[in-house]
Amino acid sequence: MSRLRDALDTPENKRRYTRRLFATIADRYDLITVLLSYGRDRAWKERLVGLSGAASTTKVLDLACGTGDIAFAMAGRGAQVVGLDITLRMIQLAREKVQAQPRTVFVVGDMMALPFPDQAFDVVTTGYGIRNVPEIEPAIAEIRRVLRPGGRLISLDFNRPGNPLMRAIYVSYLTVVGSALGWVLHHDPDTYRYIPASIQRYPGAEAVATMMEQQGFTGCEVLPVLGGLMAINVGTRGATIS
Repeated sequence: MSRLRDALDTPENKRRYTRRLFATIADRYDLITVLLSYGRDRAWKERLVGLSGAASTTKVLDLACGTGDIAFAMAGRGAQVVGLDITLRMIQLAREKVQAQPRTVFVVGDMMALPFPDQAFDVVTTGYGIRNVPEIEPAIAEIRRVLRPGGRLISLDFNRPGNPLMRAIYVSYLTVVGSALGWVLHHDPDTYRYIPASIQRYPGAEAVATMMEQQGFTGCEVLPVLGGLMAINVGTRGATIS
């Protein structure tokens, strides 16, 4: 565990660690999201997609897109979708599915420095993306930059329970399960211990909503999922930064 703590102690260390980690787990990513969510992951993502209001004229950017679940669901509503992920293998796996939904393009890129012009998208989504960036506020600023005024950011992620007892139980559960899965799938228990370790350092959905407001988002909401153990952050890009 000390190796993992050291890997997350600075933004640059976290950047390097998460790049290696997601390259390692890419081929088992879909399986892990199902196992850790007891099969509820798809329903949570469908809720996120429903909140977007996406239609045939909507331009969507899905960040930390993984193998494309949210991107394909958005395209299924007729939206024009770009999926971006920092892990090449994730993008390769997503592109293998493109024939099933041709209204999608997948690119390798960094959430901290998006390769798109200002105000290029109507909706930005991310599933498990905000918690994994090296620094949250600059990432939110980048998302705001590429959203048009009135565009929406919708983010699904693990939450950090406010109740200390509940947080301790939640983190302990994820540590035990993550250790077992890491050992079975990769012969390294730290592989999925990253999730509870990242939750302990994550400010939580309410704090993310505050950061969004500070970066010029309005109408920021936190929608609890799984009794608040997960959450969806929603906000609308305003014309100015407060």
